[in-house]
Amino acid sequence: MNIPADLKYTESHEWVRQEADGTLTIGITEYAQDALGDIVFVELPQVGKAFTAGDDAAVVESVKAASDIYAPVSGTVVAANQAVADAPDSINADAYSAWLFKLQPNDPAAINGLLDAAAYGKTTEEH
Repeated sequence: MNIPADLKYTESHEWVRQEADGTLTIGITEYAQDALGDIVFVELPQVGKAFTAGDDAAVVESVKAASDIYAPVSGTVVAANQAVADAPDSINADAYSAWLFKLQPNDPAAINGLLDAAAYGKTTEEH
């Protein structure tokens, strides 16, 4: 399974990439999209909406189930990927390029509390 070393992860299978401008790009991991199966619908958060870490921020639905996508850190949505909403199966094609939304974190250091690739890999082995 592909777990890029340059990303951070959550135990609920979101990946997080810190951008040069300080924003965080969020999507679901390859493990998550594989467990969900064929993704048929994505509900994205509204730009400008503020979330606390752990809040339900988006929904990904597959032919098997619907899954909440959680805000990995507290912050405000600054972008939502309409291309993924229009073509949900793009997540199945490449989970790490099909981002869902971008957050401006309230505390930029909060990303340090997320899992690195090695720690995330251990969580997927336990399932």
